[in-house]
Amino acid sequence: MYSFDSKDELASWISKELVSTAEAMEILDCTRQNLHSFVKRGKLTPVKETNRERLFWRSDVLARKEEAAIYNRK
Repeated sequence: MYSFDSKDELASWISKELVSTAEAMEILDCTRQNLHSFVKRGKLTPVKETNRERLFWRSDVLARKEEAAIYNRK
């Protein structure tokens, strides 16, 4: 389990570990529709969803990017 001594420490951890929809789109170099398709097909799972925003684990987004790079090399 994680333990944080302050809100600043927590905020720093969140900014390192989670990415927003816009950040995920930038990392994956894809459109919002494409990102939605990844979620719908189970390729990415949001940590948190609201009506307008999704948060993803940065490591999951980077793994998806690597998976796509391997697929596109073939």
